[in-house]
Amino acid sequence: MNKKDFNTLMDIYNQALSQVFNTLMQVKNTLCEVYGYEIINNISKRVKTPDSIINKMKKKHFELDFENMIKNIHDIAGLRITCPVKGDIYTVADIIHQIPNINVVEIKDYILKPKKSGYSGYHVIVETPIKVDENLVPVKVEIQIRTMAMDFWATNEHKVRYKSSKKLSVLDSHRLTTYAKIINIIDDKIMEIYDKQRLA
Repeated sequence: MNKKDFNTLMDIYNQALSQVFNTLMQVKNTLCEVYGYEIINNISKRVKTPDSIINKMKKKHFELDFENMIKNIHDIAGLRITCPVKGDIYTVADIIHQIPNINVVEIKDYILKPKKSGYSGYHVIVETPIKVDENLVPVKVEIQIRTMAMDFWATNEHKVRYKSSKKLSVLDSHRLTTYAKIINIIDDKIMEIYDKQRLA
């Protein structure tokens, strides 16, 4: 991978990320006005580091070239949306489907079917058009939507499982999965309270 070409490609992903981020910030403000509370609590963004991209390609046994990178690594540009309760996640997801210049190409619902680790969240892969050499090119951006409780678990699980030099023990791995299930129950109970207040 040529460094100059790689940097150019990262600039394109950054443009796509900013474009989707700015659009969703407008959605965030509009939803707050419509519903009277922040259905979207926070939106954060990031572009994967070169090392992270290469490691993921190696893990998935892809040849290290730009074609494989663009075709197979869908989360190079990523956005994370946090919502107060589960119901809000699906409201936001429905709205994303309706936004012009954002085309939904893949959905992974880890709320209905959590990962074995216990991870829950709603992932949407979208494409947004970016101008490259007078042409409009669709660029992928991954949007992860979680409740604040899901995000708390996922952030800490990632730190202890992947960011530490020490391998996580089997016992602690089971504990994390159990805690994810507990958080899921709490999420459901909080949503019940929200629903009662909305109908009151």
